[in-house]
Amino acid sequence: MTAANAAFLLVGLVVLVGGGELLVRGAAGLARRLGLSSLVIGLTVVAFSTSSPELAVTVGAVLEGQPDLAVGNVVGSNIVNVLLILGASALLLPLTVRAQLIRLDVPVMVAASIGLLLLSLDGRLGLGDGLLLLIGIVAYTAVSVLVGRRTSPKDPPSSVSDADRPLWLQLAAVAGGVALLVAGAQLLVEGAVGIAEGFGVSGLVIGLTVVAVGTSLPELATSLIAVRRGERDLAVGNIVGSNIFNIAAVLGIAAVVADDGVPVARAAVALDIPLMVATAIALLPVAFTGMAIARWEGALFLALYAAFTAYLVLAATEHDALDGFTVVMAGFTLPLVAITLIVLVSYEAGRRRAAGEPFVPS
Repeated sequence: MTAANAAFLLVGLVVLVGGGELLVRGAAGLARRLGLSSLVIGLTVVAFSTSSPELAVTVGAVLEGQPDLAVGNVVGSNIVNVLLILGASALLLPLTVRAQLIRLDVPVMVAASIGLLLLSLDGRLGLGDGLLLLIGIVAYTAVSVLVGRRTSPKDPPSSVSDADRPLWLQLAAVAGGVALLVAGAQLLVEGAVGIAEGFGVSGLVIGLTVVAVGTSLPELATSLIAVRRGERDLAVGNIVGSNIFNIAAVLGIAAVVADDGVPVARAAVALDIPLMVATAIALLPVAFTGMAIARWEGALFLALYAAFTAYLVLAATEHDALDGFTVVMAGFTLPLVAITLIVLVSYEAGRRRAAGEPFVPS
């Protein structure tokens, strides 16, 4: 571990936190200036902004002839967003969930994930697939804003300065925050890779862990800072919106700009994309129960992410423990998680019926 790598790591972390703070302040103020809720801004402006590293990496990978990296980056980032980032945010502070997320946004995320799986069955995302995905993200954004303006309660200004701050200043804060997030993530990843290489960790394992998390660092910093500042709607909206944007916009643009579309490896269709679908589906019952993501549910997501990372590392290194690990996960752990989610939803549905509440929140 060199002093330069340690410096990159430290400076990157500081810049990342500063960018997240600036983006959250600007986005919260922008929501109030435009008369929108923090949820809608999180689902659109903040989500699209924090997904800029995924867009740069994915399009760059396609143009450089590395389609596996392009698809893997999006799929891996979406899994990280839900399991690691929402898990860590909920562990810091339970996340309240608005009805719009349950009725519209999380189902759209699930549908987009399943749609990507279906479009990938032929082994390629072609021009038509890309255009379809791009039309989908435009339609979703328009509907999200319209529904948000009609149904979401407006967030009161936290101070007079928040209400009076000019619009251009809010936009400048968002843009500056995004720039700092991207720069901070690059510095932090460079430092982390250098340190890992210094300890003899293989490049493949580094790619599966450090780099996979690296493109999601803007979402992580933004969500944790949003939670700390009490903007919990913005934290949840950031993750859900970012996942939708990653699939529809990032892969849509990549499929359009690629000469022959984006090839999708059989391994991704057989394992990685279905795991992403399962992660998206798991968020729906968790968010539905109690209209919140509780601390213990955040801890469950973090545990699942740790298991996912362990599997990637064992598979990449062809470790002898892989077979036993797979048996335990497939035969015990994952079925137990599925049963837990089913029981939670059944309990919540029964409670709502007894109380005369609608099953789907309005």
